[in-house]
Amino acid sequence: MKSCDALDSIREINLSYLMLAQRLLREDRPAGMFRLGLSEPLADLLSGLSLAQTVKLAACDQLLCFFRFNDHAMLGALTSPEKAAGFAQTHTAVLLSGQPAEQFA
Repeated sequence: MKSCDALDSIREINLSYLMLAQRLLREDRPAGMFRLGLSEPLADLLSGLSLAQTVKLAACDQLLCFFRFNDHAMLGALTSPEKAAGFAQTHTAVLLSGQPAEQFA
C-alpha cells in the first residue's frame, strides 16, 4: 500500500468515525458517550461540529479514533469462545465502564 493510499484510508476512517459518533450522540447521548468512551465536554464538541468542521477534522493525517481494548481481560472477553455468549458483551461493558472517559485536553 502506498503512503498516499494509507493517508486516504485514515481520512476515510476519520470521517466514518466522526459521522458515527455524531449519530450515536444524537440518538442516545448517554449510551453514545459510553460506547465511544467520551467525556461530556468532548461529546459536546463532537456533536456541535458543523459539516464543514467535521470534514476538515476528518482530513487530518492522524487517526482520530483509538483502540479501547488495551488489556488482556477486555480482548479475552470478546474473543474467547464461551458457553454463554450473551455474558461476553455484558462482561465487556462492565470492564469498559471502569475506564475513564476521554477528556479534551
